[in-house]
Amino acid sequence: MTEVRPTDAGVRPASSSRRRGRIGERNRRRILTAAERVFARRGYQGATLDEIAKESMLPKANLLYYFKSKQALYHAVVSDILEAWLAALGEISVDDDPADALTGYVERKMALSRERPEGSRVFAMELITGAPVIGEYLRGALRDWVERQGAVFRVWQRRGMMADLSPEHVFFAIWAMTQTYADFSPQVTAVLGVDRLEEADYRLAVGTVTAIILRGLGLPPRRSGRVAAAPSG
Repeated sequence: MTEVRPTDAGVRPASSSRRRGRIGERNRRRILTAAERVFARRGYQGATLDEIAKESMLPKANLLYYFKSKQALYHAVVSDILEAWLAALGEISVDDDPADALTGYVERKMALSRERPEGSRVFAMELITGAPVIGEYLRGALRDWVERQGAVFRVWQRRGMMADLSPEHVFFAIWAMTQTYADFSPQVTAVLGVDRLEEADYRLAVGTVTAIILRGLGLPPRRSGRVAAAPSG
Protein backbone atom coordinates (compact mmCIF):
# COMPACT_ATOMS: atom_id res chain seq x y z
CA MET A 1 0.00 0.00 0.00
CA THR A 2 1.31 3.42 -0.88
CA GLU A 3 1.92 5.61 2.14
CA VAL A 4 -0.27 8.67 2.15
CA ARG A 5 1.64 11.71 3.33
CA PRO A 6 -0.05 14.92 4.49
CA THR A 7 0.91 16.68 1.27
CA ASP A 8 -0.48 13.79 -0.79
CA ALA A 9 -3.84 14.27 0.91
CA GLY A 10 -3.87 17.95 0.04
CA VAL A 11 -2.81 19.12 3.52
CA ARG A 12 0.24 21.34 3.45
CA PRO A 13 2.79 21.25 6.26
CA ALA A 14 2.32 23.90 8.94
CA SER A 15 5.69 25.45 8.07
CA SER A 16 4.51 26.02 4.49
CA SER A 17 1.33 27.71 5.73
CA ARG A 18 3.30 29.96 8.06
CA ARG A 19 5.68 30.89 5.26
CA ARG A 20 2.79 31.79 2.98
CA GLY A 21 1.29 33.81 5.81
CA ARG A 22 4.50 35.78 6.29
CA ILE A 23 4.82 36.44 2.57
CA GLY A 24 1.18 37.52 2.45
CA GLU A 25 1.63 39.94 5.34
CA ARG A 26 4.79 41.40 3.77
CA ASN A 27 2.98 41.90 0.46
CA ARG A 28 0.00 43.45 2.17
CA ARG A 29 2.23 45.88 4.10
CA ARG A 30 4.16 46.69 0.91
CA ILE A 31 0.93 47.52 -0.90
CA LEU A 32 -0.37 49.68 1.97
CA THR A 33 2.91 51.63 2.12
CA ALA A 34 2.92 52.23 -1.63
CA ALA A 35 -0.76 53.20 -1.63
CA GLU A 36 -0.17 55.65 1.22
CA ARG A 37 2.45 57.45 -0.88
CA VAL A 38 0.31 57.51 -4.02
CA PHE A 39 -2.86 58.68 -2.25
CA ALA A 40 -0.81 61.44 -0.58
CA ARG A 41 0.42 62.63 -3.98
CA ARG A 42 -2.74 62.17 -6.04
CA GLY A 43 -5.63 62.11 -3.63
CA TYR A 44 -8.27 59.40 -3.81
CA GLN A 45 -9.74 60.50 -7.14
CA GLY A 46 -6.38 60.94 -8.87
CA ALA A 47 -4.77 57.72 -7.67
CA THR A 48 -4.99 54.58 -9.80
CA LEU A 49 -4.37 50.93 -9.00
CA ASP A 50 -1.88 50.84 -11.88
CA GLU A 51 0.21 53.58 -10.25
CA ILE A 52 0.00 51.91 -6.85
CA ALA A 53 1.08 48.59 -8.36
CA LYS A 54 4.05 50.31 -9.99
CA GLU A 55 4.95 52.02 -6.69
CA SER A 56 4.78 48.72 -4.83
CA MET A 57 6.64 46.85 -7.60
CA LEU A 58 3.97 44.15 -7.50
CA PRO A 59 1.56 43.09 -10.26
CA LYS A 60 -1.85 44.76 -10.22
CA ALA A 61 -3.34 41.29 -9.77
CA ASN A 62 -1.58 41.09 -6.40
CA LEU A 63 -3.29 44.30 -5.27
CA LEU A 64 -6.68 42.93 -6.21
CA TYR A 65 -5.89 39.66 -4.45
CA TYR A 66 -5.50 41.47 -1.11
CA PHE A 67 -7.87 44.40 -1.74
CA LYS A 68 -10.90 43.97 -3.97
CA SER A 69 -11.03 47.59 -5.18
CA LYS A 70 -9.36 50.99 -4.95
CA GLN A 71 -11.93 52.04 -2.36
CA ALA A 72 -11.18 48.96 -0.23
CA LEU A 73 -7.45 49.71 -0.43
CA TYR A 74 -8.02 53.37 0.42
CA HIS A 75 -10.18 52.42 3.41
CA ALA A 76 -7.43 50.05 4.59
CA VAL A 77 -4.79 52.78 4.26
CA VAL A 78 -6.76 55.39 6.21
CA SER A 79 -7.80 52.87 8.88
CA ASP A 80 -4.18 51.75 9.25
CA ILE A 81 -3.07 55.34 9.80
CA LEU A 82 -5.76 55.99 12.40
CA GLU A 83 -5.05 52.74 14.23
CA ALA A 84 -1.35 53.66 14.44
CA TRP A 85 -2.29 57.03 15.97
CA LEU A 86 -4.55 55.43 18.55
CA ALA A 87 -1.95 52.79 19.38
CA ALA A 88 0.47 55.62 20.19
CA LEU A 89 -1.48 56.21 23.41
CA GLY A 90 -2.75 52.69 23.92
CA GLU A 91 -5.33 51.99 26.57
CA ILE A 92 -4.50 54.21 29.53
CA SER A 93 -5.47 53.27 33.07
CA VAL A 94 -6.60 55.28 36.08
CA ASP A 95 -3.48 53.93 37.80
CA ASP A 96 -1.16 55.55 35.23
CA ASP A 97 0.52 58.85 35.86
CA PRO A 98 -1.28 61.38 33.61
CA ALA A 99 1.84 63.42 32.89
CA ASP A 100 3.78 60.33 31.83
CA ALA A 101 0.90 59.04 29.69
CA LEU A 102 0.42 62.33 27.86
CA THR A 103 4.14 62.99 27.45
CA GLY A 104 4.61 59.60 25.84
CA TYR A 105 1.58 60.13 23.62
CA VAL A 106 2.84 63.47 22.29
CA GLU A 107 6.29 61.98 21.65
CA ARG A 108 4.93 59.00 19.73
CA LYS A 109 2.40 61.08 17.78
CA MET A 110 5.18 63.43 16.75
CA ALA A 111 7.30 60.45 15.71
CA LEU A 112 4.46 59.26 13.48
CA SER A 113 4.24 62.69 11.87
CA ARG A 114 7.95 62.49 11.18
CA GLU A 115 8.04 58.90 9.95
CA ARG A 116 4.68 58.73 8.13
CA PRO A 117 3.96 62.25 6.83
CA GLU A 118 2.21 60.89 3.74
CA GLY A 119 -0.20 59.01 5.96
CA SER A 120 -1.07 62.14 7.88
CA ARG A 121 -1.73 64.00 4.62
CA VAL A 122 -3.97 61.24 3.31
CA PHE A 123 -5.98 61.37 6.52
CA ALA A 124 -6.20 65.18 6.39
CA MET A 125 -7.51 65.10 2.80
CA GLU A 126 -10.11 62.51 3.79
CA LEU A 127 -11.38 64.74 6.60
CA ILE A 128 -11.29 67.93 4.52
CA THR A 129 -13.57 66.27 1.96
CA GLY A 130 -16.06 65.27 4.66
CA ALA A 131 -14.76 61.76 5.51
CA PRO A 132 -16.80 60.06 2.76
CA VAL A 133 -14.98 56.72 3.12
CA ILE A 134 -14.31 56.43 6.85
CA GLY A 135 -17.10 58.52 8.34
CA GLU A 136 -18.69 55.47 9.98
CA TYR A 137 -15.32 54.43 11.43
CA LEU A 138 -14.89 57.88 12.97
CA ARG A 139 -18.38 57.86 14.45
CA GLY A 140 -17.90 54.32 15.72
CA ALA A 141 -14.40 53.07 16.59
CA LEU A 142 -12.76 56.49 17.05
CA ARG A 143 -15.58 57.89 19.14
CA ASP A 144 -15.57 54.77 21.33
CA TRP A 145 -11.82 55.07 21.82
CA VAL A 146 -12.05 58.73 22.85
CA GLU A 147 -14.88 57.92 25.28
CA ARG A 148 -12.78 55.18 26.93
CA GLN A 149 -9.75 57.45 27.33
CA GLY A 150 -11.98 60.32 28.40
CA ALA A 151 -13.41 58.20 31.22
CA VAL A 152 -9.87 57.80 32.57
CA PHE A 153 -9.28 61.55 32.29
CA ARG A 154 -12.41 62.20 34.33
CA VAL A 155 -11.23 59.88 37.11
CA TRP A 156 -7.93 61.75 37.20
CA GLN A 157 -9.86 65.02 37.33
CA ARG A 158 -12.08 63.85 40.21
CA ARG A 159 -8.93 62.86 42.07
CA GLY A 160 -7.51 66.34 41.54
CA MET A 161 -4.67 65.04 39.38
CA MET A 162 -5.34 67.31 36.38
CA ALA A 163 -7.35 70.37 35.42
CA ASP A 164 -11.03 69.86 34.65
CA LEU A 165 -10.88 70.34 30.88
CA SER A 166 -12.80 68.48 28.19
CA PRO A 167 -10.86 65.29 27.29
CA GLU A 168 -12.26 65.39 23.76
CA HIS A 169 -10.87 68.86 23.16
CA VAL A 170 -7.54 67.93 24.72
CA PHE A 171 -7.25 65.18 22.10
CA PHE A 172 -8.26 67.59 19.33
CA ALA A 173 -5.46 69.92 20.45
CA ILE A 174 -2.86 67.14 20.56
CA TRP A 175 -3.87 65.86 17.12
CA ALA A 176 -3.80 69.34 15.61
CA MET A 177 -0.44 70.30 17.08
CA THR A 178 1.37 67.07 16.27
CA GLN A 179 -0.05 66.55 12.79
CA THR A 180 0.73 70.07 11.65
CA TYR A 181 4.40 69.04 11.33
CA ALA A 182 3.33 66.59 8.60
CA ASP A 183 0.31 68.26 7.02
CA PHE A 184 1.81 71.77 6.88
CA SER A 185 5.52 70.99 6.77
CA PRO A 186 6.22 73.59 4.00
CA GLN A 187 4.84 76.28 6.31
CA VAL A 188 6.90 75.02 9.25
CA THR A 189 10.16 74.84 7.29
CA ALA A 190 9.53 78.24 5.70
CA VAL A 191 9.01 79.93 9.07
CA LEU A 192 12.04 78.18 10.58
CA GLY A 193 14.16 79.01 7.53
CA VAL A 194 15.26 75.43 6.86
CA ASP A 195 14.94 73.05 3.93
CA ARG A 196 13.81 70.14 6.07
CA LEU A 197 13.21 69.42 9.73
CA GLU A 198 16.09 67.67 11.49
CA GLU A 199 16.06 65.69 14.72
CA ALA A 200 16.86 68.79 16.78
CA ASP A 201 13.82 70.56 15.28
CA TYR A 202 11.55 67.66 16.19
CA ARG A 203 13.03 67.47 19.67
CA LEU A 204 12.26 71.15 20.24
CA ALA A 205 8.77 70.71 18.80
CA VAL A 206 8.06 67.72 21.06
CA GLY A 207 9.21 69.65 24.13
CA THR A 208 7.12 72.68 23.21
CA VAL A 209 3.91 70.78 22.42
CA THR A 210 4.31 68.63 25.55
CA ALA A 211 4.80 71.70 27.73
CA ILE A 212 1.68 73.36 26.28
CA ILE A 213 -0.47 70.29 26.93
CA LEU A 214 0.87 69.52 30.40
CA ARG A 215 0.79 73.11 31.65
CA GLY A 216 -2.69 73.57 30.26
CA LEU A 217 -3.80 70.58 32.30
CA GLY A 218 -1.93 71.73 35.40
CA LEU A 219 0.58 68.86 35.17
CA PRO A 220 4.31 69.03 35.87
CA PRO A 221 6.70 67.90 33.10
CA ARG A 222 8.13 64.42 33.55
CA ARG A 223 10.79 64.10 30.87
CA SER A 224 12.52 66.44 28.48
CA GLY A 225 11.01 66.34 25.00
CA ARG A 226 12.63 63.86 22.67
CA VAL A 227 11.77 62.09 19.47
CA ALA A 228 10.40 58.68 20.38
CA ALA A 229 10.15 55.70 18.07
CA ALA A 230 6.75 55.34 16.46
CA PRO A 231 4.83 52.15 17.19
CA SER A 232 4.97 49.59 14.43
CA GLY A 233 1.83 48.99 12.52
